[in-house]
Amino acid sequence: MAIADLSKLKIDRSSTAPAGNAPKRRRPWMRIAVTAAIAFAVVIGLIVHSRSKQSVETATVVKTSPSQNYTLLNATGYAVAQRKAALSSKASGRLEWLGVLEGSRVKKNELVARLENRDVAASLSQAAANVQVAQANLEQGQAELRDAESAYLRSQKLLQQKFISAASHDAAKARYDKARSAISGLRASIAVAQANRQAAQVAFDQTLITAPFDGVILTKNANVGDNITPFSSAADSKGAVVTIADMDTLEVEADVSESNLSKITVGQPCEIQLEALPDLRLAGVVSRMVPTVDRSKATLLVKVRFVERDPRILPDMSAKVAFLSKPVSPEERVSVTAVQPAAVVERDGGKVVFQVKDDKARQVNVQTGRRIGDLVEVSGIAAGEKVVLGPSDKIKDGVSVSLSKK
Repeated sequence: MAIADLSKLKIDRSSTAPAGNAPKRRRPWMRIAVTAAIAFAVVIGLIVHSRSKQSVETATVVKTSPSQNYTLLNATGYAVAQRKAALSSKASGRLEWLGVLEGSRVKKNELVARLENRDVAASLSQAAANVQVAQANLEQGQAELRDAESAYLRSQKLLQQKFISAASHDAAKARYDKARSAISGLRASIAVAQANRQAAQVAFDQTLITAPFDGVILTKNANVGDNITPFSSAADSKGAVVTIADMDTLEVEADVSESNLSKITVGQPCEIQLEALPDLRLAGVVSRMVPTVDRSKATLLVKVRFVERDPRILPDMSAKVAFLSKPVSPEERVSVTAVQPAAVVERDGGKVVFQVKDDKARQVNVQTGRRIGDLVEVSGIAAGEKVVLGPSDKIKDGVSVSLSKK
């Protein structure tokens, strides 16, 4: 059976379509019009949705102190130890022992570090031995003086009785004078030996680094094995071994504009707040005003002493100082939550604020307290929350809001 040649089969489309009625091609502008209509509908929907949101301004609930009612002036500065020292050795040598670390508390005259001092210690021992030798020579000389004095007194009696000659008496007298003169020389030798011992002691003490006052070690600038040289004048050497500060002398040094100096007096009460401890407010007082104006900044350095202290305060901490018109009680230094008064409104017989969260206004019942500067104390909402400022009657619980562009 022969296989048909399928490649010769075809459809004559000219016979199925009437003449003069060819299919029409879809025009491109139809698709463009449809796309534009859809985009226009989306834009209109977004506009309608956005207009359904209420545009509002917001304010932040903050933590503040009631003492702001008495604040005359605010300034910033740093906690600075008024008694601070870099401990070094007057002698040169290798650091052999270091007995402190950063943060170590030391007492006055406590040994902090030691340089190699075996050679100096040997010189000190030799000088001490020389003092003992000089003292022994003095004792020997004093014994000889007593013997010469006894012989001289005997010779005087014998000469009066004509039992000895004048020459023998003169010899006894010369021996006595010589022994008495030798005592003065021996005593001078002791003084020289003692001076040498003192010099050796000073040289030995210079290899010992001690604390000049009670304080805390701030920095450790050298390690065991480092070469220590006065003023670090040699290459690969260290000058100061450690830095120590007396924490009881911490004060805040703040720059105050000279135009505000009329608001500050020595002894004026202050409130100190540290950046590292924002919830801590400490009482202070103006201790002194440095009588020199910084010409470049037009400021005067004011030093504020801590009336209350906290062991967490460290040198060079950033601090804020509020200069007060009157002393404040400890209760007035406790931080409270406050907000701008315009954020608090009346709703259903109570005071509320509208918290902005997830683009919606949430009604929160609050209680108001005292007025603190431009703010009012509130309870019932946490610090840091955003609230609607001056909410209108259209602002309800759960309504969608958007932030104003103003």
